[in-house]
Parts: sequence; structure tokens; C-alpha cells
Amino acid sequence: MSTKAKLLIVDDEDTLRMLVRTELEENGYAVDDAEDGEKALEKIQADSYDLVILDIAMPGLNGLKVLQKIRETNNAVKVIMLTGVDELKIARDSLQLGASDFLTKPYDIKTLLACINRVLNENK
Repeated sequence: MSTKAKLLIVDDEDTLRMLVRTELEENGYAVDDAEDGEKALEKIQADSYDLVILDIAMPGLNGLKVLQKIRETNNAVKVIMLTGVDELKIARDSLQLGASDFLTKPYDIKTLLACINRVLNENK
């Protein structure tokens, strides 16, 4: 990849968010992070991202509400939703709201990287 894709990871689990951020940076991505939906929307308004990795289950503004707000203002950014196994119906609903894909937790970094690569290269 000639220019680094810029990613935003949004998850209220600090340890997981930092671990994923580190792994993605080590794989050549420029990564920013947010611990909740409100902060994510602030960052998305202030900056541009190629891809947002968005947890569904968060306190306050959940991932589906964040996705809806992203789609109201920005149809270009790609979004991968992260979900617990018991939220599969919600994850499928997120695809109808405009998410590019979803992963169920727990996931391994190779699966996430493959998903990111596929989503970033769609429609090129």
C-alpha cells in the first residue's frame, strides 16, 4: 500500500482497543482511537478516515447509532462493526444501515487484518 490507510477504532474496552491499535500500526496503518460513540463522532467530524472499526455494544451512544450518524453525513467512509456472538441479528441489521462488514468477538488479528484489507480494496 503506497499511502497508509487511516483507521479509527472505537471500543469502550481500553485494553482491547489499545492492543488492536498497536497491531494495526505495526501492520502499516495510521490509527486513531476513541473510547465511545460521542468521541468517535467528534473525531470523524474533525478528521477524515478510510475505515472505522466500530464496536456495537458501548455505553451511551452505541455502535448502531454511531453508524447511522456517520451515514447521515459521510457515505464514503467504510465501517466494520464488532459484535458479540449474541448480537448477530444486530450485526446483520448494521449491514442494512450501511456497514461494510462485521466481525464477531473474540476475533484474531489475522482475521481483522484480512477483513480490513478486503473492505479497503472493495470498489477500487
